[in-house]
Amino acid sequence: MQLRFPMIKKTLQLTLFLSLTVWAADIVADSVAAERPQREPNQQTLNQLFENFWRSAIRRNDISEEHRQKQRRRYSTYLNELSEIDRRGLVERDRLNYDSFKYELTLGLEALQFNDHLIPDIRPPNRRFALSLWESGDDFLQFRTVKDYETFLNGMNGIGAWVDTAIANMRKGIAVGIVDSRYAMERTLRQVELMIVSDVKKSFFYQPILHMPASIDEAEKVRLTNAYTKAIQQTIVPTYRKLHSFLKEEYLPKSRASVGISALPGGSAWYAYLVKAATTTNLTADEIFQIGMDEIKRVKKEMEELREKTGFKGKGGFETYLEQNAPKYSNKEDLIKAYEGLRTKVTPRVRQLFSRLPKASYEIRAVEGLGEGGAQAVYQGAAPDGSRPGVFYLDTFAIRSHPVRLSVPVFLHEAIPGHHLQKSLHLEQADLPAFRRYGSYTAFMEGWATYAESLGQDMELYNDPFQRLIYLRSELSKAVDLVLDVGIHHKGWSIQRAFGFATETTGQLTLINVDRYLGRPGRSLAYKIGQLKISAIRSKTEKALGSKFDIRAFHDELLKDGPLPLDLLEGKMDAWIAREK
Repeated sequence: MQLRFPMIKKTLQLTLFLSLTVWAADIVADSVAAERPQREPNQQTLNQLFENFWRSAIRRNDISEEHRQKQRRRYSTYLNELSEIDRRGLVERDRLNYDSFKYELTLGLEALQFNDHLIPDIRPPNRRFALSLWESGDDFLQFRTVKDYETFLNGMNGIGAWVDTAIANMRKGIAVGIVDSRYAMERTLRQVELMIVSDVKKSFFYQPILHMPASIDEAEKVRLTNAYTKAIQQTIVPTYRKLHSFLKEEYLPKSRASVGISALPGGSAWYAYLVKAATTTNLTADEIFQIGMDEIKRVKKEMEELREKTGFKGKGGFETYLEQNAPKYSNKEDLIKAYEGLRTKVTPRVRQLFSRLPKASYEIRAVEGLGEGGAQAVYQGAAPDGSRPGVFYLDTFAIRSHPVRLSVPVFLHEAIPGHHLQKSLHLEQADLPAFRRYGSYTAFMEGWATYAESLGQDMELYNDPFQRLIYLRSELSKAVDLVLDVGIHHKGWSIQRAFGFATETTGQLTLINVDRYLGRPGRSLAYKIGQLKISAIRSKTEKALGSKFDIRAFHDELLKDGPLPLDLLEGKMDAWIAREK
């Protein structure tokens, strides 16, 4: 999961379990500032402004009204200060920083028009969170040291106060008609019930104690075990019991039958903002819906062409036939070995597409403990100082029940040339302002990783029909995301209609998918829209440069300035094309 501003201190991260409903954020201001007397541009002043902003970061998981007011003042103050700097006198890279900063501030201010704090994300932590939400700035909580365990403990002890604020906000939401859907709340209620345990060892929050490393001495193990037991008994269980009572007795009866955000007061404008924020474009919801439908049609056609190319006879059973004949792995050691083999195959081919490769290395590991049973794979970034490599994590939980198959698109997305390559190059740009070096745009980062899947074609990795099928399935899934997200939140689709469409189109839709659409409206749009924009920029560049087009130079230029809003990215690349002609 990509956050716009990673937390600076680990002690702030853990209440994210309950509080993160982060509306991915990127929008360009349409209004033009009033004429002001121009003064000599000062690069030092601009950089100091960036530094001050980063140092003044406010806890993003705070959902209080006081926090919202502080954020509003903060964004407004920095926008005013930025407007005093003459952009025209800045060099090109500083102009890009200036535009990105303005984009960031404008979006943050616009987000505060909407009452997302009245529908806080109260879903309890799950296996996916266990691996992907330890991120704190440039580090991950790995449960390797006493400090790691203390960090998690601090977060546990802070959950009670956060839930009290969440309940107060939800009561305000009831009063003004801004409430969550009954469907979402019924599922949340069942999840909350799982947190109310009589045996602390069965608590999600106790699991780190069951996996304490041998490097922690026995005295500390005893102390931490007692502290975790106390926190679960005196904070976690009572907090979730209180939340469960509130949801069942007060909130659920007031929840709404509709599921889309557009059904709320001001919901249409709210979703339009979320679309802009997630995609960092000016595409409308209806335009995105049509893009999704067109992509589904295109991918379905390519699937049929693949069937015909293989010579498979008959309409049904083609995908099953390819699955049955693909290599299978029955233990995690063999699966990791297969991915290491893929890594050996991919690495030299990546060098044909990129001149600049990251200094950071990466490892391939199986997910252990808390993270098992979550996503198929996830990437953990390397430390900026090189003290820790990146990690491509494979969830091998499914092997316990059935053999699994290697996926080339998953590797390309999460490792190279996807997240590992892009994120590592990004963090290695030490001259970027901190708000850009440690910030992110989901449309760019997930769009790049999705585009990286398509580079399997350039590297001739999809000659195997089964891997080609997996790639097309991935494309189809992300196209369906466009239709379902817009369908639910803009067109008023019911859950039943969403299930029906997905089943008819792909043959499957898990509850995890539905939770993603409902819990974070708009975010699912970022993957496909980002990929399509990057692919379109590449096509434009190839056409404009003709024989001068160099795929390595193109990729290096695209990535060299880190994540950008897609509209700013296209403008930057247009300027580069003009110079290269």
